[in-house]
Amino acid sequence: MADKNYYEILGVDRKATDDEIKSAYRKLVKQYHPDLHPNDPNAAAKFKEVNEAHEVLSDPQKRQQYDFELDHPGMRGGAGGFGGGGSGGFSGFSGFSGFGDIFSEFFSGFGGGSTARATEAQGEDITREVVLSFLDAAKGCTKEVRYTRNEPCATCKGTGAKNGTAYKTCDKCGGTGQVRYRQDTILGTTIRTAACPECGGTGKKITDACPDCKGKGYVRRETVVTLNVPAGADTNSYIRKKGYGQASAHGGAPGDLIVVFRVEPHKIFKRKDKDLYVELPVSFKTAALGGKVLVPGIDETFEYLVPEGTQSGTVFCVRGKGIKTRTGTGNMYITVRIDVPAKLTSAQKAALEQFDAATDMRQTAKMREYRSNVQSLYGVDPYDKK
Repeated sequence: MADKNYYEILGVDRKATDDEIKSAYRKLVKQYHPDLHPNDPNAAAKFKEVNEAHEVLSDPQKRQQYDFELDHPGMRGGAGGFGGGGSGGFSGFSGFSGFGDIFSEFFSGFGGGSTARATEAQGEDITREVVLSFLDAAKGCTKEVRYTRNEPCATCKGTGAKNGTAYKTCDKCGGTGQVRYRQDTILGTTIRTAACPECGGTGKKITDACPDCKGKGYVRRETVVTLNVPAGADTNSYIRKKGYGQASAHGGAPGDLIVVFRVEPHKIFKRKDKDLYVELPVSFKTAALGGKVLVPGIDETFEYLVPEGTQSGTVFCVRGKGIKTRTGTGNMYITVRIDVPAKLTSAQKAALEQFDAATDMRQTAKMREYRSNVQSLYGVDPYDKK
């Protein structure tokens, strides 16, 4: 509805492209997803608002109509607007193909009115969390989800009527699913339409209830869904399985199943988007003289040549060794850590003493800088062995 600025809700410019709108939507959905904020009404309201904004701005026709409302606020729905009695703004315009339909909707209130059946309510969505190991998420896998839901009755095909045929046209609404109410206003007589109270907006009345679902149109059953998790799945990413949610209570389409992933941490790898990060412990000898080391990868280990004179904390980038996704493959970042032995034998200590005596450690770049700073501040040589 034009009373809300959907562009501000998604944090995008009014000239935003479809890709920019999609990117902003995905970011906000992850941020406010109900699974991350249980029992938080503010997050739930924000999540709903973000979905509402995306539903309008991602549809070219709805976006055009919404932009028209923004530019012509006097023509919004609701009291005094063009939407008809209590239509609530933009939602009152849904389904129209152009501006002429807006005016026809307004003037139809003076004795006219739509006889189209009300949209049958869709069933509620179901959200489930699935935990993935780090490697399963990185490489892709197959997961089975089991849950209990209201499943559309197969016997009556969700109608609630015996054999799916034991129903008649509703007498009150004549099968339209809507009834009209006359209303006198200062603008004249208007006709307001609403869902028929006798048939719940379906336009049908059951004459003989289905024996399996007792006329409800759905049965309570365990459902098993197999998911093909794509490579590169991450925490808060999700898969939507259309039609695997709760059955509709009024003969509409079932809701969807939304499976949200949570990825477990790994003992070796850390991850940021498609890139992998590894800390590699090496000996002093390898760091000083250089040498080949084995580095763990997603599928197997590979050799990496550590250059001579590598300092602890140095980061090397290996391209194409990150996580492979549909949009490309990330890189691996290797951080070198020089591993100092905690305990030494007498022979090892003597060898180090001999090495230290033969090497002027003050000649390394960092030690020269450190020595100079200490001498300028305190007038002493930190490496003086006297």
